[in-house]
Amino acid sequence: MQITASPVKTKRRPKTVSTKAYTQPAFATAEIYAYIAIRDELLAEAEELKTRAKIDGLMVANDFVSGCLKPVHPPYQAQSLSEMEAARERKRCDSVRDRIEQLRANAI
Repeated sequence: MQITASPVKTKRRPKTVSTKAYTQPAFATAEIYAYIAIRDELLAEAEELKTRAKIDGLMVANDFVSGCLKPVHPPYQAQSLSEMEAARERKRCDSVRDRIEQLRANAI
């Protein structure tokens, strides 16, 4: 019986992903802006359809965005909007909340 030698395997270094193009803090900020855009889309739909379900969905989205805008503590500061942007968006959340109340009064 003859024993054959197995081929020699060389270790390859895994490819590294470049973090220059898209860093975690930039991803987190982009994600917050995506949630804001979704909330704004739901607001437009709720204003058009004026159904209870659309208004409830808008309320949930607005509450979620509001939670994303709370002041953060270290080490998470880089994963949030700047305080100036967050303050502007918190005011927007308040105005959307007021609009939700108006839409609920006129809901179908």
